[in-house]
Amino acid sequence: MTDTPALVFSTDDIDLLARTADALSAYLGKPVLVELVDASETGFEWAIFAIPLDINEDDTDIPVVQIGGAKARLLGSQGGFKVNENETYSCRFMWAIQRSDIESIKYIKINHEGDENAWGETLQEILPFDLSTDPLADENEASTHLAFMQPASDQRH
Repeated sequence: MTDTPALVFSTDDIDLLARTADALSAYLGKPVLVELVDASETGFEWAIFAIPLDINEDDTDIPVVQIGGAKARLLGSQGGFKVNENETYSCRFMWAIQRSDIESIKYIKINHEGDENAWGETLQEILPFDLSTDPLADENEASTHLAFMQPASDQRH
């Protein structure tokens, strides 16, 4: 039996995932937690995006995941949410991104229903914001533009 290398996120990927969590926290006005899940069980690393549930929030009809714990690798600033390193938190599952070994597909996005709904060769292809450059860069350098996903139309056809 040969050992195949685990599919893991690069340092740049991890930075981009963390910045995406921070941008989502600011955009939604709620803390967004991102936990990086080790590749030891599945052979690929994945990042799970979730929003901590309010203590009185009804979780009957929403997908709930547990984020945190003693060995958890949380990314970003957690939107100001005070995280105790030994506690787990019940959270509304937003989506996950997993690494992939499929030719020309390095990343797969899994939606809140567990379906693969986006894939790409770069993370930027499947993330909701374009954070590919430094927002604090000198104005003479290329400027960063946040590209927001458009909300679904309220109009009925």
